[in-house]
Order: sequence, then C-alpha cells, then structure tokens
Amino acid sequence: MQLVSIPANPVPDGAVVGAFKAGDGVGLRYARWAPPPGRKGTVCIFQGRAEFIEKYFETVRDLQARGFAVATLDWRGQGLSDRALTDKRKGHVKDFYEYGLDLDAFMEQVVLPDCPPPLFALGHSMGGAIVLRACHDGRRWFDRVVLSAPLIGLPKNKLTGVAGTTLTLMKLIGRGNAYVPSADSFVIGRDKFIGNVLTSDPVRFARTVAVMEAEPQLVIGAPTMNWANAAWRAMNELASPAFAGSLRQPILMVAAGHDEVVSTPAIETFARYLLAGSHVIVPGARHELLQEQDQYRNQFWAAFDAFVPGTPLY
Repeated sequence: MQLVSIPANPVPDGAVVGAFKAGDGVGLRYARWAPPPGRKGTVCIFQGRAEFIEKYFETVRDLQARGFAVATLDWRGQGLSDRALTDKRKGHVKDFYEYGLDLDAFMEQVVLPDCPPPLFALGHSMGGAIVLRACHDGRRWFDRVVLSAPLIGLPKNKLTGVAGTTLTLMKLIGRGNAYVPSADSFVIGRDKFIGNVLTSDPVRFARTVAVMEAEPQLVIGAPTMNWANAAWRAMNELASPAFAGSLRQPILMVAAGHDEVVSTPAIETFARYLLAGSHVIVPGARHELLQEQDQYRNQFWAAFDAFVPGTPLY
C-alpha cells in the first residue's frame, strides 16, 4: 500500500501509509502524518464521493503549517480501498451505514492509537454527511467538527421530487447494481475544465486530473442505483430538524455560494437547528472549497482558524 506522488502533487513529508479492515472485512487504505515538533492535536480528513487521499495533499500541508497532525482514509469503493463490484468503476454501497463501519475502524485502529489529541474532523460533501451521522449516533471522538459543503440535500430541480420513488423501484426490480440513469464508467472529475461544477481553479483541476492519469486505479465513475438510494435515505434522515437538534459537538459548516452539487439552502436550514453550530457561505465558490481558487480557499481557512482551537494566528 502506497501513496501516488507526481511532481505537481508530491507526498507531504513524514507520511505513514497502510491498510486496515472495517468490521465487515473490507480492506481500506489510510495515511497519517505526525504533528510538527512541540505541537499536538490531529485533524481527520473525510473525503467526498469519488475522492482519494492524494487529492488532499495540499490540505495536509495547510494543516501541518497550522501545527496539526493529520489522518485520512479512502472510503470503501474509492481510492485504493476495496471495491464491492466486478466493475470497479462503479461507486457502490447498499447503505451509508457501511461508511460508518469504515469510520469506526479508522478511528479505533489508526487515529486513537497513533494520533495525538485533541481530535478534530474536517469532512467534505459525502464525508460531512458520514461524520454528522456518527455524531448523531453518539460517537464523541471530535472536539470540533468542520464541514465543507456537506451533503445535506441536493439542489432543487424537476427530477428531485420523484428521485426517491424511482431509486426504490429500481432497487426492487433488481437494478440496484446498475449505474444511475444516463451515467456510466466515465471518471468523475476528468471532464473538461470549462463548465465543470467542482472548482473554478484551472491549476488545481488539472492537478487532480494528472494524479488520476498517473494512477487510474484511484478513480471511479458514476454511482450505482443502490448508492444513490442510500444517499437519498441518508439525506432524508438529515432533513429532520430533530436530527440537527440532537447534535452536541460544536460544528462549523462552510457552504459554497455557487454550489451546483449539493444544496446550500439545505445547509443553511440544517444549521438553524444546531444547538452548538453555525455556518458560513463563501460567495462565488463552487462545490470543492478546498480545491478552489485562493480567494475562496482563504475564506474557508479563515473560518477554520477562528473555530478550531490551537490554530496559530497569522
């Protein structure tokens, strides 16, 4: 098990990389970095769908510069972790509970034994939804949680209202392992920069593409019907005001003002019910805030620095 390094995206110094198994036997890749001398505290990075450890090397360096240790993993079905189906390009789980197994094992086998406290979570998109569910279910690992464009809901369109029924029907007729309609194995994030909905930064966009070209095994295509159905159920659970109101950890959600992947209004609504949380919107930013232009990334990091204890003031 190793990390993929290219000149445009070298591995941050001090990486420890390895593998572990979730409770159901799925093999997962992880990486961790010790804190700088004399510092303590660990930020755990939880990726979004179709992402991989290498995509966050710049973020790892940003956190190291702030004095933190860092730990992260590839979720099942993506990166260099095990994949469930013969067609390895299919993004697939039956339920988001499976990601919870990954998270539990990661914390118990990698973070708690080897990473210095206090612990903080940094979750993007799908990773944010997984962390929220863990917090709701009583996992109290993290002193504070920062979420980048979390998957609380989808942008409204004419298909949103019938999506849940359609996904359930497809699962019932045995099409759960098929790609979602009008989708295939085309690699997420390798479309043309012009018109992409992820980032307005051409350099960071090209860097991610270069990593995927260097190691095609990192990538996945569209999700399956089962994955989409699982995501739909997870979003319905998050939509309840009682869900947000039950959370006790301090939570900061940073939303993108020009997000076409997840719903920024849904994030705002969720934040209103948090007992110990708040949200910030970065105007003009697209979905991948940590892969965005510096003018947007700097706003994200300003919010992070103000929220997470121990971050040096610059």
